[in-house]
Amino acid sequence: MGTAPGTRTGSGKRGLVTVAVAVVCAVTVLAAPGTAFAAPAPDPTPGASASPAAPVTNAELDAVRKKLDKLYRAAAVATDEYNAAEEKTQDQSAQIVALARKIVKGQEKLDELKDRAGAAAAAQYRGGGLPPEAHLMLSDDPQDFLEGAGRVRQGQHATKGLLGEMARTQADLKQYAKDADAQWRKLEAGRKAKAAAQQKIEKKIAAAEKLESELEKEAKERLAGLEQQAAQQAQAAWLSSGILDDITGEATAQGRKAVAYATAQIGKPYQWGAEGPASFDCSGLTSQAWASAGRGIPRTSQAQWKQLTRVAVQDMRPGDLIIYFGDASHVGMYVGDGTMVHAPRPGRSVTLAGAGSMPILGVVRPDPGAKAATGTTPPSAPEKKTEKKAGATSDKKAEKKTANGTANGRADENPEKQKNAEKSADKKAERKTQRDSSAGARTSGSGSGEKDSDTGTDTGANAS
Repeated sequence: MGTAPGTRTGSGKRGLVTVAVAVVCAVTVLAAPGTAFAAPAPDPTPGASASPAAPVTNAELDAVRKKLDKLYRAAAVATDEYNAAEEKTQDQSAQIVALARKIVKGQEKLDELKDRAGAAAAAQYRGGGLPPEAHLMLSDDPQDFLEGAGRVRQGQHATKGLLGEMARTQADLKQYAKDADAQWRKLEAGRKAKAAAQQKIEKKIAAAEKLESELEKEAKERLAGLEQQAAQQAQAAWLSSGILDDITGEATAQGRKAVAYATAQIGKPYQWGAEGPASFDCSGLTSQAWASAGRGIPRTSQAQWKQLTRVAVQDMRPGDLIIYFGDASHVGMYVGDGTMVHAPRPGRSVTLAGAGSMPILGVVRPDPGAKAATGTTPPSAPEKKTEKKAGATSDKKAEKKTANGTANGRADENPEKQKNAEKSADKKAERKTQRDSSAGARTSGSGSGEKDSDTGTDTGANAS
């Protein structure tokens, strides 16, 4: 049996609040992180046979290496999909929770407005339903009547305002419910995307591990050597272009912190979907490193490539992120001297590697507006003390250092300081020239002004 339109039952408020609470509870379940992947245990006797197998050739191992690279790259792409879906579900969960809170508060506000409107209607009812003319005739004081009529009009306006606010609140509640339903559907889609990406990751990693498990120990060692050789060749080709000669950028203060965090994780294992503190995937490492420096960046390597400011490779500085492969499926952090730190792939740990050891798609900068920090290589404390002692012992050596910029090769360590010293010496000489010139002008007698001027100038020139 339905309820007549416009009739409000006591269950309406309870129903909306119950729905809001149920939404929050359901979101908690749906948005929970996926189960961590555990690689299937390899066959204890892979490829075992009674007769010894023929040794694997380098060509066969290189083919295995390329196949492994393909599988792990596919797993990396799927990991980016998983991380992106995880990020979206977290955002959608937060939006649903916020909408549920708005629904509860909106319902409370609507109930309050209805109570106020009911009180206003009751007050009007108690005033009677007589027309204004009758009230005027029955009133003992016309002024009281006019004042009362004014209050009635104010009450009517207030009631009208309450009704309008009630209508707007009801419309807001309806929109909140509609938005929550839309976010709920997106959350469901995100959950399915996460599950699909997880299955893809597990499938690719399992295939790669199976392929590796079929190799004998000696072949595995040779395979690792081939991987290292391929990376070294790629790095050598990158360096042979002279690119490192053009890379002179200095890290910013935040960049230093990000590099310090990332390099402190060296040795920790790769784990897809992980962002520390015990393990990382490639973009988990870079995003957490910059978060530790006080700057949030996108979670995935593809989002980092799309959203962060791009810079030329020759302009990169420590802390910048190097994006690899055409699909932006891998990322590392440049640390200087042609080196980057990254979380490579399953079965490997966070490590340093050549910045050009993989195909570079481009470079992005998390802090484009920041300036490089000064004093990146300050002299050590003992060196500073030695320099001061030498200056105090021999004024002659200090003067020679100021004039020539060479005091046992130390002046070259701080050219800015040397330049300032030279400028200071020039200014002192100029002031001395001016003083001597003034003195010459005062003692030159009463000759012609032109001669006095010449005499003063010559005197100043000699003094300098």
